[in-house]
Amino acid sequence: MPRCHGGVRRCAFAGLRFFFETTCQRPEMKQCLHYRTEPRKLPVVFSAEEVFGLLKAAPGPGLKYRAALSISYGTGLRAPEVCNLKVTDIGSGRMLIHAERGKGGKDRKVMLSPDLLALLRDYWREARPDDWLFPGKPRINPLSHRLLHRAFSAAKHLAGIKKPGSTLHILRHSFATHLLEDGTDVRVIQVLLGHAKLSTTAQYTHAATKLIRGTDSPYGLLVQLRDRRSE
Repeated sequence: MPRCHGGVRRCAFAGLRFFFETTCQRPEMKQCLHYRTEPRKLPVVFSAEEVFGLLKAAPGPGLKYRAALSISYGTGLRAPEVCNLKVTDIGSGRMLIHAERGKGGKDRKVMLSPDLLALLRDYWREARPDDWLFPGKPRINPLSHRLLHRAFSAAKHLAGIKKPGSTLHILRHSFATHLLEDGTDVRVIQVLLGHAKLSTTAQYTHAATKLIRGTDSPYGLLVQLRDRRSE
């Protein structure tokens, strides 16, 4: 079957089975159908130094794209969620950002750090957005996902980052991986990312190299046992 999203492949596969078995009355044809799963690759992530360099190199004029990309990394919001933020979604009182109609049409709240709030205030004083936090052209529309992706690509180029397979979504991957490496519980990260299944969030445990490096191998116990026996 052609390469496509896993959910689409499963629906197409089920449709073909129904077509042969029920519509065509040829149940033996089901034996010719084979569902092939694509191997899951580890998510690509940036180091903290690479994220810092990318945000610093965000194109102008002004702070618009730096602020938008900073939200993407600082909260783990997806590109559509960042672009569709309104000024009223930034809750400085409770230090929360309200994301409306994310993936699956679900609303959720994410953390708002003091440093990110300071950047957003600088941006607001500069741009004075009315409704949309990041207005597009015309200003009655939000910033388009395409322009945000372009800003990310430009910043990556200006920062000299050549990591293959790095798209705007890498900031979301980096957000989750860096939290995990700093000891945040994977279930908390699941809520922040808006994942329905914990298994989806668990993929970041394989990318958290700092966490992996800091974990003691049980092989060391064998060495200790050998040393005690040799005394």
